[in-house]
Amino acid sequence: MRRREFIVGLGSAAAWPLVAHAQQPMPVIGYLSSSSLEKTSGLKDTGFLPRFRQGLSEIGYVEGQNVAIEYRWAEEHYDRLPALAAELAQRQVAVIVAANGGLASASAAKAATTTIPIIFMIPTDPVKLGLVSSFSHPGSNLTGVAYYNVEIAPKRLELLHELVPTATSIALLVNPANVIDAESQSKEMEVATRAFGLRLLVLNASSSSEIEAAFESLVRERVDALQLGVDGVFGTNRNQIVALAARYAIPTIYPWREFTAAGGLMNYGTNIPDAFREVGIYTGKILKGEKPADLPVWRPTDVRFVLNLKTANALGLTVPPSLLALADEVIE
Repeated sequence: MRRREFIVGLGSAAAWPLVAHAQQPMPVIGYLSSSSLEKTSGLKDTGFLPRFRQGLSEIGYVEGQNVAIEYRWAEEHYDRLPALAAELAQRQVAVIVAANGGLASASAAKAATTTIPIIFMIPTDPVKLGLVSSFSHPGSNLTGVAYYNVEIAPKRLELLHELVPTATSIALLVNPANVIDAESQSKEMEVATRAFGLRLLVLNASSSSEIEAAFESLVRERVDALQLGVDGVFGTNRNQIVALAARYAIPTIYPWREFTAAGGLMNYGTNIPDAFREVGIYTGKILKGEKPADLPVWRPTDVRFVLNLKTANALGLTVPPSLLALADEVIE
């Protein structure tokens, strides 16, 4: 063989691994959401999806460049989640992200596969619910973020009662389609309201029209204040809920700052955009080869109280100095 042919041959052989590598398909993330594309896109300022993508990029993955994302939207119909999760499992995606829809999304994904890694985000204890073996060693194909909600519901009630001390009746709005979350929040509130000697009215809403009807019930029942439960449907209908609370002059405490920033009265809870960022980071770690069984469930410790003073004034509420002193942030 001539020297020139030998060198050319070496060059071709060296190129084979590069060509093979270039032809490898991008990993695909399955994103399971209880919401809709329209409503998610309409709440750009909440930063949920952008923060998820930010977390991914911090690990080295950018959608459309070196990773693809297949979205499945339940359009606020929780009964569609199992079929959508099954579609993603059949598609053999690299990882399923069940960050919208709380326990309903996580449970649907878990039922769909025992092998594909699942990253969840839920407002309750995943160990008690049997999703993982422990926070430090999940031990299965699931891990993710578990933020405080049920545990801090009594504190929300305490803050609301301090601002509206004359209230004798409190309503809790939950989504009955998210059965376990709704039941756990209702039970916790029953205990908390009893301790304060208050009457509790539990209202159900699973859609925008039912949210409207729930507020009309508040007026008919002469309820003095409202505590909003945690649910993805409420998050994506945030502007509607804040507007209804203002229209009917119902003092309301919310779980997330996004409501208070949009004109709601106050909130006490976890920074949800930060939690979405962590979901993105965990997803990237899975794509890099880490196992969900070895990734500890992340539990945010930063729970913040935000008060909208302008809204309090509009409702004719006098904010006591003690409550102002407790606030991590005051919106004026």
